[in-house]
Amino acid sequence: MKILLVEDESIMLKTVELKLQREGFEVICCDNGKDALEILDKLEPDLVITDLMLPYSSGIEIIVKVKQKKLQAKIIVLTSLGQEHHVEEAFNLGADDYVTKPFNLNELVFRMNRLLKFK
Repeated sequence: MKILLVEDESIMLKTVELKLQREGFEVICCDNGKDALEILDKLEPDLVITDLMLPYSSGIEIIVKVKQKKLQAKIIVLTSLGQEHHVEEAFNLGADDYVTKPFNLNELVFRMNRLLKFK
């Protein structure tokens, strides 16, 4: 399973990447929205995990791109406390789930597996 992970906090990006690799996922990482949008032009991930607040392009723009291209990827949004209005917008655009930072890595993997099971 291919996972596109988009997170601008380098420590969190590396931590999540390592956990997902240990769980057997192929992980493609980006630290900004612009690079993520370019990757979505070239490959079709099974799951996109994206922060909402990113440099250059937002997580909302990533969700829109996935839906415009009619990709079958499930989408999990990473959000900080106080961004509830962004989460609502993300769901309205087609996000499948969200996790509030800070989060438990095992919970993220559980949510991923639940979504990918029903893909």
